[in-house]
Amino acid sequence: MRVRQPTIPSPGFRRTDPSRLFPAVKKMAHRLFEGKEHAASYWKYRISPSDQLMQQVFDFLEKQSAPPYELAVDVGCGSGQGTLRLAKHFASVLGTDVSPAQLEMALQHATQPNITYKQCVAEELPLADSSVDLLTAMSAFHWFDRPRFLQEAHRVLKPRGCLALLNYTIDMELSYQDCCSDTLNQICKEFYTALQPYRSSHLGQTSINFYRETFHSLPYPDKEWQECVWDRRTMPLSSYIGFVQSFSSYQALLREDPQKAAALSKDICQRLMSVMQVSSADTEVVVAVKYFYLLACKPQET
Repeated sequence: MRVRQPTIPSPGFRRTDPSRLFPAVKKMAHRLFEGKEHAASYWKYRISPSDQLMQQVFDFLEKQSAPPYELAVDVGCGSGQGTLRLAKHFASVLGTDVSPAQLEMALQHATQPNITYKQCVAEELPLADSSVDLLTAMSAFHWFDRPRFLQEAHRVLKPRGCLALLNYTIDMELSYQDCCSDTLNQICKEFYTALQPYRSSHLGQTSINFYRETFHSLPYPDKEWQECVWDRRTMPLSSYIGFVQSFSSYQALLREDPQKAAALSKDICQRLMSVMQVSSADTEVVVAVKYFYLLACKPQET
């Protein structure tokens, strides 16, 4: 199959001025997760939406426009786990991120020939007007300059193209065989509580508010909001610990006090193993992750 590469925009008249729909104030987006070690941890431990969850995105897209689809763009793609989910549905997929280290990690695992990556900020995408069928941001939108990003999304989406913003909460739940899940999850909550003081003030208590507010203010008539989708997966206990260690709050603690960070995660892991009555952190547990998402379709231009 001949793969079409994303089109680089040329200067010219834009039929729709996105700034009329999404007023923006010039400011810097938040830049995190850019170190090489963090990028490696991101690839190893970060999760991406399951096939079942992504199918809800594709079902929404198919309601708006019929396949085949030419181009999907995954903004703030990090090490590329979510980008890979798009490959079989589009002729071409572009992942973008500000971090060279994250993109280097993504490139190492880009086995599909129709995936390419580009370093750029989310608010200035190297794409032509009305060129994108699906624009996604998976666990990244809350770090963007949101009004400017929404302007850019409106510019690059085709008429009837779709925007998908997905994220998950920190309220993950563990279960293990006949073990008491309440006891396990109380320990997990203590882990999250210990990291709360290191959470970025930009995010507030929860990032879901950004997404909910965006849904209500987005001037698209065809849109969908889902606040609770449980996505369960099996992984070693050590991977769950690594997943939490990849969070920005843990990384902030790690920079401030490496010994305190290491002691915290070691203590949590040992306490969980004690409750589970196992001796190895390779023991598999079921981790339930609570996702929320916003789906929206750019109207047909008249």
